[in-house]
Amino acid sequence: MKRIRFIMIGGFLGAGKTTTLWRLAQQYIQRGLRVGLVTNDQAKNLVDTFLLRAQGLTVAEVPGACFCCRFDDLVNKVSALEEAERPDVILAEPVGSCTDLVATVIQPLKDLYGQRFQVAPYPVLFKPSHGRKILSNEADAGFSPKAAYIFRKQLEEADAIVLNRVDELAPQQIEELSSLVSRQYPEVPLVRISARTGQGFETLVELLEQDGPFGRRILDIDYDTYAEGEAELGWLNSSVHLTASRPFAVDDLLLDVITGLGTEMQQIVGEVAHLKMIALAEANYAVANLVSTGSKPELSLPSRASVAEADLILNARVAVDPAVLQEKMVELLENACRSRGIQINYRQTQSLRPGRPVPTHRYAAPV
Repeated sequence: MKRIRFIMIGGFLGAGKTTTLWRLAQQYIQRGLRVGLVTNDQAKNLVDTFLLRAQGLTVAEVPGACFCCRFDDLVNKVSALEEAERPDVILAEPVGSCTDLVATVIQPLKDLYGQRFQVAPYPVLFKPSHGRKILSNEADAGFSPKAAYIFRKQLEEADAIVLNRVDELAPQQIEELSSLVSRQYPEVPLVRISARTGQGFETLVELLEQDGPFGRRILDIDYDTYAEGEAELGWLNSSVHLTASRPFAVDDLLLDVITGLGTEMQQIVGEVAHLKMIALAEANYAVANLVSTGSKPELSLPSRASVAEADLILNARVAVDPAVLQEKMVELLENACRSRGIQINYRQTQSLRPGRPVPTHRYAAPV
């Protein structure tokens, strides 16, 4: 029986994992391969799932905890995709605040399901906005040393470190970041890409097609520090339905809310790991992002549409009390909608701090 190629792309919150998986999916589909995707989050209503589905891809979601703690759910979701779609490739996106995935996901897959899955090398995306500060040990890195610990551990277990967003960087910045990463992780190959534009993407694809002794960098990790670092992040997922008596500009609404929330977090010194919103209205969809405090909010996928009805999903990951995060989100959304004559129907909102990771399996040595 032909094995399914299992590809997992790691990286910190806001590193560009979803865009990378989308571009990979397009590459494989163009080759005539069937592709299934699995997303992962601490809560339900994940923007990434809705976005990938809106682009015509088949997506399953594992909510409630990271793949490591929901390993059986991951396998079950992949099994459902196998039955329905018969994929040649599975693309998996773990939670961006999770690490130790080689010991808790890759090694168990190889050992327990090696006859079903051919596990690809494990690349981890490097996020420039936070990565430069964290690896340089800057005092204003945004996150505490415990949260930065997760960022570093993600890179440590990678088969390759992928410097993403090079389209946003000057050549000198790319060289400086490359040197910074290579000095601290000299044995790990470095790949430079732009998931958005496709620059350098062929190198990543070639890496993922390799077979060999990959997925073997099992971490020496302190789970107390790991758990405390994750718990510093406030997590908010919210789903609402919007209606109005006259059409409103979807893109403007998203940017207003994302910009306002980013400004509020900056004022209360809540470092943004990632803010992401998607609006879905009939055949139209728009996505807005903010990937760090002080960076510029971006309309990454404009709809250029005016509609009278839409579904809106917001995901926020910020180093702040989740109750404060929810309060600010509701205030900003209601103000933005009130000025446009939009009625809000809250469908589901979850705000939380991630709990302590408790992996289903953890291998102390590679198989």
